[in-house]
Amino acid sequence: MSDIIYTKVDEAPELASASFLPIIQKFAAAAGVSVGTKDISLAGRILATFPDYLAADQRQSDDLAELGELVKTPDANVIKLPNISASVPQLVAAVKELQAQGYALPNYPETPETDEEKAVRAKYDGLKGSAVNPVLREGNSDRRAAKAVKSFAQNNPHRMGEWVADSKTRVASMSGDDFFSNEVSATLANAATAKIVLETAEGETVLKDGISYPAGTVVDATFMSAAALDAFLADEIAKTKEEGTLFSLHMKATMMKVSDPIIFGHAVKAWLAPVFDKFGDKLAALGVNPNQGLGALLAAVKDEADIMAAIEDVTAARPPMYMVDSDKGITNLHVPSDVIIDASMPALIRAGGKGWGPDGKESDTNCVIPDNSYAPVYDETVKFFKENGKLNPATAGTVQNIGLMAQKAEEYGSHPTTFEIAAAGTVKMILDDGSVLHSHAVQAGDIWRSASARKAPIEDWVNLAIARQKAEGTRAIFWLDANRAHDAELIAYVKPILEAQGVADKFEIMAPREATRASLETITKGENTIAITGNVLRDYLTDLFPILELATSAKMLSIVKLMNGGGLFETGAGGSAPKHVQQLQSENHLRWDSLGEFCALGESLTFLADAKGNEKARVLGEAVDAATQGILDNGHSPSRKVGEPDNRDSHYWFARYWAEALAAQTKDADLAAQFAPIAEALVAGEAAIIAELAAAQGVAADLGGYYHGDAAKTAAVMRPSATLNAIIG
Repeated sequence: MSDIIYTKVDEAPELASASFLPIIQKFAAAAGVSVGTKDISLAGRILATFPDYLAADQRQSDDLAELGELVKTPDANVIKLPNISASVPQLVAAVKELQAQGYALPNYPETPETDEEKAVRAKYDGLKGSAVNPVLREGNSDRRAAKAVKSFAQNNPHRMGEWVADSKTRVASMSGDDFFSNEVSATLANAATAKIVLETAEGETVLKDGISYPAGTVVDATFMSAAALDAFLADEIAKTKEEGTLFSLHMKATMMKVSDPIIFGHAVKAWLAPVFDKFGDKLAALGVNPNQGLGALLAAVKDEADIMAAIEDVTAARPPMYMVDSDKGITNLHVPSDVIIDASMPALIRAGGKGWGPDGKESDTNCVIPDNSYAPVYDETVKFFKENGKLNPATAGTVQNIGLMAQKAEEYGSHPTTFEIAAAGTVKMILDDGSVLHSHAVQAGDIWRSASARKAPIEDWVNLAIARQKAEGTRAIFWLDANRAHDAELIAYVKPILEAQGVADKFEIMAPREATRASLETITKGENTIAITGNVLRDYLTDLFPILELATSAKMLSIVKLMNGGGLFETGAGGSAPKHVQQLQSENHLRWDSLGEFCALGESLTFLADAKGNEKARVLGEAVDAATQGILDNGHSPSRKVGEPDNRDSHYWFARYWAEALAAQTKDADLAAQFAPIAEALVAGEAAIIAELAAAQGVAADLGGYYHGDAAKTAAVMRPSATLNAIIG
């Protein structure tokens, strides 16, 4: 096994890897450090899942499973880049591309009937949503802005949209009968096995059995009423029309891969309610599934003149919709994975509460977030900026995050225990001793789910928070609501640990709304705070605050201190940036910023030095920090426009600054001697390298595929400088 594993992923970060990874491997080898790869891309995971359908030379090892075992060991040192959390449209598109390349994969069965189709569907369903993170995250999250990045953002503040007190932008969420209001929770005194059953007038159906929980696990159950959801959506569409704002829906259909696509489908049906009322049977016959979005629906009915006319009539009567791409007519409701709440809401807030409408102009927006569990965070943020005006990045403090996420903690681990209820009845969680842990009366169409958080990750999370607060000496807040069932169980863990360690006076416990207000007040004063949160809020806040503070979440230090002693270093929360790939394909310009990779690399090398006693690795890591600072100080981050420096240029400058720092350091004479000629060559080759990189831009780029590109073609696109390649090798 290599000393460091660098993950092969998807889209923009994987394209950047084709340029950056050869540099890493060249420099690391000088310290005796091997850097290998493991394929956790969507295409790679698909191929690994269906070996029986493939020729022998097409089969691929299950790298995700191998990494899942590695992260449970002290030897783990993994740099994890963002991967696709696939929605059904993305999964289907990836399968079609692989089939076109000669891989005899089965089609994704939309409505499986035979046992084989059901088995294929089950395998594909295992690839949807966040299939990677729960496997690799065998530790809790420590995310914060690197000092160099925060300093640069303060010295070079990004543009912020103006907030006005009379902005019509608001957040709308359900007032009841949602996941938040229906939640029940309990902490298991003993290890137990549970089953989930639906009892109806016709009898009992086992939805899931054999669910194993160790002692001390917090087990939740809740449901969202379909009727209440439909009434809420219809009401909000009408209110949006009255208010003259844009209608927008903000979900997490990638991570919440069972519940949120269903909610998304309800929104599509609510938006086109008259069409579904009139043509419901015909739409079903055409294979329309509203959960897949308006885009798939329009494709299915494009030749049905009567349905298309009805859609146009309804659209004319609706409020204008928040757009993904106004020029192309891509709406908020086109694809479930297009509008992801943790990216979409911070971007809208940073823009002064404005979203893009179908007319290509910015407008105030009704931000619809049906479930009320975390909507108050965004609601309070909107209210704060209406009252106080925009945040000033030049003077703002920072919000760090300690997030509970190990071992599939909380809602993000709920996929196998989430169900759309088929008939009215009672859902029960029954333990192996026959006792009923949780029970809910439900109606057909309701969305029921259970989630859990284990004792060891919870305790590790609290102890990590204590360590970080001690290191930072700042305000620290547990974002827990004593009036929410799950949070009350966590508080029962948190308080005794804080008291036992004598640090209870160093921490506050607040509900998310109050914690949002307190954190915004703190950073507005130029002070820092630590948000100690559950898994979903970890995801949301490590986009919200960095986008406000730094303009992006991709530049965060994201360290997962694995519970068994290893290290997982994530390269920021910036997603996989499909629009960046589209620009590269059309213009051969990649605006992806690898700053997250730079930060993760430095942490990984330092961790390796500590774990293995490799002092050369420590010198390399310190030089990475110097190179990162050089990129920021000298303005060598990628530009957004074709013809200007892009991701490949930033990698040249990073390699140069890294080599210069290694040549100049005095801790290791061998490394200094080895890198002096490399640094000299990179300096001498500057003009040629920059010219060769610039010459590559402005034309279409052939990658040989989108989800499963050709390695040689991708390398040719991402390493176009013969001069640089000759130096790096």
